[in-house]
Amino acid sequence: MDIKNKVFIVTGGASGLGAGTARMLAAEGARVVLADLQDELGQAVAQELGQIYVHCDVTQEADGQAVIAAARKLGPIFGLINCAGVAPASRIVGKNGPHALDLFQKVVMINLVGTFNMSRLAAAAMSENTPEPTGERGVLINTASVAAYDGQIGQAAYAASKAGVVGMTLPVARDLSKVGIRCCTIAPGIFGTPMIFGMPQEVQDSLAASIPFPSRLGRPEDYAKLVNSIITNEMLNGETIRLDGAIRMAPK
Repeated sequence: MDIKNKVFIVTGGASGLGAGTARMLAAEGARVVLADLQDELGQAVAQELGQIYVHCDVTQEADGQAVIAAARKLGPIFGLINCAGVAPASRIVGKNGPHALDLFQKVVMINLVGTFNMSRLAAAAMSENTPEPTGERGVLINTASVAAYDGQIGQAAYAASKAGVVGMTLPVARDLSKVGIRCCTIAPGIFGTPMIFGMPQEVQDSLAASIPFPSRLGRPEDYAKLVNSIITNEMLNGETIRLDGAIRMAPK
């Protein structure tokens, strides 16, 4: 699938991996709808790129439908990149007692249910597209984490939510194969985020050094390059791809 002139939705598009992806898509000539809860940031990125921002809580059907409606005004939707997510840390039993149930539910709702919600709505819209010469009608790209495989201490909720994203990748791809919609997932390793950049420099350096090669933090443009490859290579389907510099996470 060519990116130019196609309509794409990026959740979590106001910052981090989502903003990096939106920048790549805009540079490739796509029309992009950025969906996020960070209104000020999202509007700034959208204005910078000449694209559209829509306020969206990915766990809410009405918000998801509003994003789909905004995107369809630009033309047929051919891609959804799900980057919205949260990563709070809490041990299952800590100093203050058991892991808060509402925190676990919140993480799973945003990271897993939110991903599914946006995927099902986008796929329904894509299924109505006139297919490309290859028979393709669209692509879903979700974001998991190496924590799905190597969850660290305090990551039970996060790892479970991301493992769920990995687990639904193949069945979603199989469900949608008859209508020509692909589904892949990216599992990033240690990427530069506002949380990490807020840490002392020596901690950042230590994290970077733990990555075999390249020994640096991942960048949004690294993620965006893989998104580009998935969109443009129709044989990438039903797969989760680790993007981690060969790291395997230690317990802590």
